Amino acid sequence: MEPINLTTERLVLRPFVPADRDAVHAACQDPDIPRYTSVPSPYTAEDARTFIEETAPDGWRDDSMYTFGLFTREDDRLVGSMCLVRLAQLRAPERQAELGYWTAKDQRGRGYTAEAAREVIRWAFEELGVERLEWYAEAGNEGSRGVALKAGFTMEGTMRSKIVYNGTRRDAWVGSLLPSDLGLPSQAPYLPFPERG
Repeated sequence: MEPINLTTERLVLRPFVPADRDAVHAACQDPDIPRYTSVPSPYTAEDARTFIEETAPDGWRDDSMYTFGLFTREDDRLVGSMCLVRLAQLRAPERQAELGYWTAKDQRGRGYTAEAAREVIRWAFEELGVERLEWYAEAGNEGSRGVALKAGFTMEGTMRSKIVYNGTRRDAWVGSLLPSDLGLPSQAPYLPFPERG
């Protein structure tokens, strides 16, 4: 797929370009980003170059991962990064994807990431035909969980021993979002398990 831009009231979501390398490198010096994401630590200028010039474009090209840089519309400041990973090509049934993100430290607490997530979610459901979106983060990552809740995800529970960090397995919170949660249709009908009283 050719990379696209999305916009929200305050943000432009666009593919990263080489000129963004210094901003991405600087943002990823915050220890919380590699602590809670797959970003390498220490994060070098070469890591930023590889991400921007190879990893992200390759994901768009092979329709496996769509990475957006989040930038303010007003002054083009880096807010963070958001990625939609198509799970169908990895191991899950078709039309499923996972949403992941990080936010630059100086941009947290402004609602930017939830705003961007809602737009990527709309695009995933309406344009890509995704029928189940998943989110997970290490248990205790309240910032990521807060964004997921504001974006509409339903928390499904805790996955034991899901994430490996510094050689230690850790539990993860998991959530999902369906088109029907937003009043949107999906190609395959959904038959929820009946609640028992």
